[in-house]
Amino acid sequence: MKVTVINTGGTFNKRYNPIKGQLEVPSDNIALDKIIASCHNVEFEIKNIVSKDSLDMIDSDREKICEAIKSTENDKVIIVHGTDTVHLTSELIKQRKINKKIVFTGAMVPMSIDEVEATMNFSQALGFLSADVENGTYIAMHGVVVDCSRLVKNRELGQFLIK
Repeated sequence: MKVTVINTGGTFNKRYNPIKGQLEVPSDNIALDKIIASCHNVEFEIKNIVSKDSLDMIDSDREKICEAIKSTENDKVIIVHGTDTVHLTSELIKQRKINKKIVFTGAMVPMSIDEVEATMNFSQALGFLSADVENGTYIAMHGVVVDCSRLVKNRELGQFLIK
């Protein structure tokens, strides 16, 4: 199986910068590399597109993500995205009606702090792409993969819930 992973940053990738004393979104793929090292039956194409916290994303960033999806030859795409605005980007992609299986995922806790959530969410997205499912735009978070319009971040509970 061939999968394109579009890494846009988000909490999934954040690491602590001891000089600045804060978490930062790096422009590398260290978090992803740790996960995909265990995926022996998948050929990955990694594209690092934006490298931002999703709260800092603007419309032109979302257009870059859209173009990256369109330009890949693979019809199976995982987008690592920040959880705060994943609904905006996934809805834009859904409206564009790109004929591919596109799964957004991310994490509420940086992989550098706790690997479990990011690994689970990414693995869930990957498993979903290996199933016989219709092309569309989905979100894989907290134990489910559903159409992007059906999953919402509940800030009070700190988790994603199905609408």
